[in-house]
Amino acid sequence: MKQTTHSPGSGRTLTYAFRQSLPVMAGYLVLGIGFGILLNAKGYGVGWAFLMSVLIFAGSMQYVAVGLLASGASLISAALMTVMVNARHLFYGISMIDRYRNTKPYRPYLIFALTDETYSLVCSGDVPEGVDQNRYFFYLSLLDHCYWITGSVLGALIGSLFTFDTAGIDFSMTALFVVVFLEQWRSTENHTSALIGVGASVLCLLLFGPSDFLIPAMLLITLLLTLLRGRLAQA
Repeated sequence: MKQTTHSPGSGRTLTYAFRQSLPVMAGYLVLGIGFGILLNAKGYGVGWAFLMSVLIFAGSMQYVAVGLLASGASLISAALMTVMVNARHLFYGISMIDRYRNTKPYRPYLIFALTDETYSLVCSGDVPEGVDQNRYFFYLSLLDHCYWITGSVLGALIGSLFTFDTAGIDFSMTALFVVVFLEQWRSTENHTSALIGVGASVLCLLLFGPSDFLIPAMLLITLLLTLLRGRLAQA
């Protein structure tokens, strides 16, 4: 990615990061509110919503965690479920090694805060002239994290004041993934990566079923993208 030759101001970088993060803000506030409402409906209040969003910051896993907490699942069950749900981040991390190589002192937080949506924005293209790339990565991750925390706390507060029918709220995370996919499709001319992702997922869904297809699909996608890395880089 493009590096600037001078030291850009942090104000311009923060402004650019904020503008880029606006779509995620809209999604995270809504999704966070949904999570907070679900969590409160299971008997866990604002403090739980805040701590889970600060320390875990894994949208889909936090939704799953609501059910785990409510059912009294064991630590082993919770750990295995976490690995299954968040296994995709292993593959995200591999692809981010070069981008995050020289990002000290931000690197530990960037690794922690790498969500699907932040990954999408980081990979969306070069930063413009006058924007510090490392600070941009940091501000983007921090803003997305703050949006999620704010939404979660608001949801827990709203849930404590009003009674809701929570059926279907957990589908909101899937809806956000669809929106991110469509935005990626519209912003790029080469759709090879997207088609590989869809094709591999459908194939593994048919072969392994809905409960076991995720990890095989991620492995297949990673293999295909690795084999086609040279062609995709040229495109």
